[in-house]
Amino acid sequence: MKLFDVYPLFDITPVKGDGIYLYDGAGNRYMDLYGGHAVISIGHSHPHYIQQLTEQAGKIGFYSNSVKNPMQQELADKLGEISGYNDYQLFLCNSGAEANENALKLASFHNGRNKIIAFEKSFHGRTSLAVAATDDARLKAIVNNSHDIIFLPFNDPNAFAAAMGSDVCAVIIEGIQGVGGVNIPDAAFLQLLRSECTKHGAALILDEIQSGYGRSGYFFAHQYVGITADLVTVAKGMGNGFPIAAVLISPDFKATYGLLGTTFGGNYLACAAGIAVLDVLKAESLIDNAKELGQYLIGKLQTIEGIKEVRGMGLMIGIELYSAADTLRGDLLTTHHIFTGSASNKNVLRILPPLTITKDEIDIFLTALQSSLNKVLL
Repeated sequence: MKLFDVYPLFDITPVKGDGIYLYDGAGNRYMDLYGGHAVISIGHSHPHYIQQLTEQAGKIGFYSNSVKNPMQQELADKLGEISGYNDYQLFLCNSGAEANENALKLASFHNGRNKIIAFEKSFHGRTSLAVAATDDARLKAIVNNSHDIIFLPFNDPNAFAAAMGSDVCAVIIEGIQGVGGVNIPDAAFLQLLRSECTKHGAALILDEIQSGYGRSGYFFAHQYVGITADLVTVAKGMGNGFPIAAVLISPDFKATYGLLGTTFGGNYLACAAGIAVLDVLKAESLIDNAKELGQYLIGKLQTIEGIKEVRGMGLMIGIELYSAADTLRGDLLTTHHIFTGSASNKNVLRILPPLTITKDEIDIFLTALQSSLNKVLL
């Protein structure tokens, strides 16, 4: 049997990870400034994370959600405390797409509507309703086009106000657009979304799958504005590589048996991973580290010639060039052994390192970036 060929692959086979570094079979070391799409939040092979998973695997790894699992409540308690969403409810699942799928479904259960507002350059996943709310026609099959979804310009209050009404089920927006090129919602725009959703009885869904878990320098990126969402979706950095995701659900939403369900969501190993990540984020002050070092890195990047624009918050940064970034990205990888990310905007280089990164490691990247830019721009 052959693998279904859906990804272009670098000719690199990582066999070990340590902190912000990856190692291949030949012993070559790579600085990981992409974290596997912002998944590696507390660094590769963090000792506390490894210990918690190992100990849990030695006890029990899985049973169905038909029995009590106190680890789920421990995870909910710790997540509520660190996020500030203490009074919300938690539904555990397995992936970001699944979290968004369930959030949109919950919104429709709640208000009995089906019209959804999403935004240009959005990415919310690859399953049926999540991909329908994603602004990329290449990812959609014909069957995905039957949903009632409209796409509006990002950060355009007039377009949003004109489209919003009592027929809208939900408005879904990323805390910071990731795949779209690291685009930050204006504070006034997010506040408008909140007030209009409240006015019309629509659910405001904040997709924090890539921008959450401390990456922005806030636990959730939308918290820089001071609003709360009705539903918040999380994944990626939540498990530091172990598949886990969740929906944070307003207390206004009432649960009934059978409303949502999952086989693997919230299993013992997933909870062990999720709890370990929260423990490390708190113990090592990684959210503060993301804010401080993000400001340092963005400030340095803004002084480099050849860069058109730098966008981002914390350690979620987009570097936009005047031309396609693939040559620069390739040189950083082959010459300097540094992983970075791409975006749907081909001129953008995405920087999403583990939140454990240090100032010295950032300086190494800045030197390498300048060297690669000099080569690319010649």
